[in-house]
Amino acid sequence: MNKYLSTESLTRCFKNQEEKLSELIALLMNYPLIDARVFELPQVEKGEEHEEVTEITVNSLRGNEALNLGLRFYQKLFIHHNNPNISSKAASRLPGALCFAVSHQQYKEAMSVVNDVNQLKVELEKIVTKESGVSKEQRFEFVHNHLRGLITLNAYRTITPLLNPDSINFGWANKNIINKVTKQQVLERLEKSYNAGRAVPPYTSDQWASLVALEITDIKKLPDDVILKIKRPVKVQPITRVWYSELQKQVQYACPLPVMVFYTEDSEIKPKIGALPNYNVNAIKHRYKPKAKPLELVIPRLHLYKEI
Repeated sequence: MNKYLSTESLTRCFKNQEEKLSELIALLMNYPLIDARVFELPQVEKGEEHEEVTEITVNSLRGNEALNLGLRFYQKLFIHHNNPNISSKAASRLPGALCFAVSHQQYKEAMSVVNDVNQLKVELEKIVTKESGVSKEQRFEFVHNHLRGLITLNAYRTITPLLNPDSINFGWANKNIINKVTKQQVLERLEKSYNAGRAVPPYTSDQWASLVALEITDIKKLPDDVILKIKRPVKVQPITRVWYSELQKQVQYACPLPVMVFYTEDSEIKPKIGALPNYNVNAIKHRYKPKAKPLELVIPRLHLYKEI
């Protein structure tokens, strides 16, 4: 797909998403509310995006106040929806659960629209990241030339619908993303950076080239069968744990948006919604932490390690 067609697809896809989201909100507003609970998290101010998060204080809301905030959050897609002092680079999250009583027909109608919304979100991300043909560095400009102020992460986030769960509890996930890479892959990445001739603040282009050249030399010294891993920390994020007693099954989901929960007319379940506790990095208790192989840091800026 060429860039012109990608641009046309981008605006069409986003417009369809907005329309479907409005249709979904209108449907939900007509369904009886069983319970709603959302957890407001502190907003990140501009300039504080990269500061380490050690504590998070949660503000819990319930009932119609939680419902209204949750429904608005589904449609929070642009920077102008934020306070001017709030960073658009930091992910905004509103974990929670919105629970509705529905007939089987109403559930079918709601799921049809939810599926349409989620499909459009997937399609939008595909247009930006693949079909447009633009590089990762050009994506921001490509999107904002046509949808100025769009918060792409919010536009990509899919909605999680649930049917007749017995309980919904919340917690925090604090982990690393670990990817195994080969020596050759690392060298290709470094050589591409070296040949680009760019200046990366606070370095001049010559200083940056010298730094990357040293990194290339260090990697070349490693044995060809070395096991290399990129171990990148992920900022703590809220999760929900959903329990189905009939199936004796617990399912865990990331929870940047309120989960959308439906209880059908023949269900006798009375939902139990837990609370999201405040986060404190020093209070984390791991139920099970597998013993990891020892790693040695090779290139700090790339979070690149080698197994010892």
